[in-house]
Amino acid sequence: MTTTKENDKPTDLTFTYNRFLYGAFVALGVYFLLAKKDISTAMSNFGIALIFDPFDQKEMWNNRPAYQQIWLIVHISIVFGLLGIMLFNWMVAK
Repeated sequence: MTTTKENDKPTDLTFTYNRFLYGAFVALGVYFLLAKKDISTAMSNFGIALIFDPFDQKEMWNNRPAYQQIWLIVHISIVFGLLGIMLFNWMVAK
């Protein structure tokens, strides 16, 4: 006989994985932006990082604290800013 309880739920590691992957993609974005000067790759890594929301994903946007909303809005603004710079450089080069 086993001694496991039926009410024991497996631990949810999604939050931990999301934070790790978010940090990894942000670090990659910073690396490509500052070290390699590759705006398109940095932009895509910053954009992919947003998939892994570093906060509680089960919480609705309106119920999140203001600092979380500001953090994510600034993050997406950086992505759109890099997109604008990339498109501007592309148009100037033509």
